[in-house]
Amino acid sequence: MQIDKDLRSVQEVRDLVHRAREAQRVLARMNQEELDRITAAISRAAAAEAGRLAGLAVEETGFGIRADKELKNRFAATTLYDAIKDQKTHGILAQDRERKTIDIGVPVGLVAGLVPSTNPTSTVIYKAMICMKAGNPIIFSPHPSAAGCIAETVQVVERAAREAGAPEGAIASLPTPTMEATSALMKHDHTRLILATGGGAMVKAAYSSGTPAIGVGAGNGPAYIHKSADVRLAVKRILDSKTFDNGTICASEQSVVVTRAQEEAVTGELRRQGAYLLSDEEHKRLSKFILRPNGTMNPAIVGKSVETVAKLAGLTQVPASARVLVARETGVGPGYPYSNEKLGLILAFYVEPDEEAVLRRCVEILEWEGAGHTFSIHCEDEAVVKRFAQAVPASRVLVNTPSALGGIGATTCLFPALTLGCGAVGGSSSSNNIGPLDLINIKRVAWGVRELEEIRGGGSAPWQGEGAPQVDDALLRELVDQIVRRLT
Repeated sequence: MQIDKDLRSVQEVRDLVHRAREAQRVLARMNQEELDRITAAISRAAAAEAGRLAGLAVEETGFGIRADKELKNRFAATTLYDAIKDQKTHGILAQDRERKTIDIGVPVGLVAGLVPSTNPTSTVIYKAMICMKAGNPIIFSPHPSAAGCIAETVQVVERAAREAGAPEGAIASLPTPTMEATSALMKHDHTRLILATGGGAMVKAAYSSGTPAIGVGAGNGPAYIHKSADVRLAVKRILDSKTFDNGTICASEQSVVVTRAQEEAVTGELRRQGAYLLSDEEHKRLSKFILRPNGTMNPAIVGKSVETVAKLAGLTQVPASARVLVARETGVGPGYPYSNEKLGLILAFYVEPDEEAVLRRCVEILEWEGAGHTFSIHCEDEAVVKRFAQAVPASRVLVNTPSALGGIGATTCLFPALTLGCGAVGGSSSSNNIGPLDLINIKRVAWGVRELEEIRGGGSAPWQGEGAPQVDDALLRELVDQIVRRLT
């Protein structure tokens, strides 16, 4: 019975949280070198299993392309590792002798990691690594449609972490993924932070749980091809991005926006590079399958091939060589399903009279869905880039790069991450590409540098002139040791 299943899953949460709390006590006593050893072990194990785990994900979910999922697994295992391996996350992070302050990094504690079905294995690798680097245990809540491949990935990274010195219970996954179990995990008194990657409803549930959360919403990023762009290269980047893993990365382009003067050149290049531009009748047919009746994305189009989507909508004229389906759109919002996020091989195409109208349209698209996430522009005019960057409600403005890979930091110098914060405008607590430094708290130690009489008299701070007081090094080391002992 479902009630029995729900009750069992909630008890499983309680048991896992108990074990994770015990693991937290051990992790908190570890030094940076020990945490780094665990992180490196996860990196090696995940890289070695990247191909097998990718195959499991495609087989179970039906989303995406095996080779691309393998690349995402390797990105999480190796590119991320290279970015974080030398980061200082634990113990003394910084010391300012002049101002007499010390920054000490401490773990936030137990993390609840929500895992989506679109990027199941790579998300587990990524979240496990940043949590271990920061000294936090993590309990994963898998999407039910990807529970098998997620469980296998958790087993791979947990075994590697444990063999490298991580305590039992430091990495775990809900064995019975129910809504009740996920809710119980997010709301548990001992859960300190939620890393929410998934659908809009789940992210909202995370933020309403009463537990601090870092969540990401819909992508839905528009791409503007400016008159100064190399149109051939811009279209190539957009199509390469959109077709990567069949469009399942939330930073991938969801619409292309151009001025009327650029329409002919861009549509011609889209056709030459394998995009299929829908007729009015085909536009209407496919529009019925983009969203479900409740307004959410239809999973039937997510991560599927063009052939599969065309058959679903009864589009008989689409050639087998078509890479992406492109639909001319004129509006945004209710009644215009192409203006929504489409994690599949479908692009909206907007033609506006001038650049000012393009900017308004891009802002409108993002404000409708995807605020705070990602905007991309193909342009050689830096002044135009800066103008759009300041105006669009996006945390990532990507220039002359495939958006799906640029947003996660694969083709740009952004921090490599698979959780992309959307900032306050997008209902997120962070606008960062989330990494280990987002998963620690910083204790600050500060010595007194002036007395009350000096403040009343308007005197300058002692560090601003000669003869600033010095801190005894032995006393400083003893104080820091005491603080670290108390924290652990």
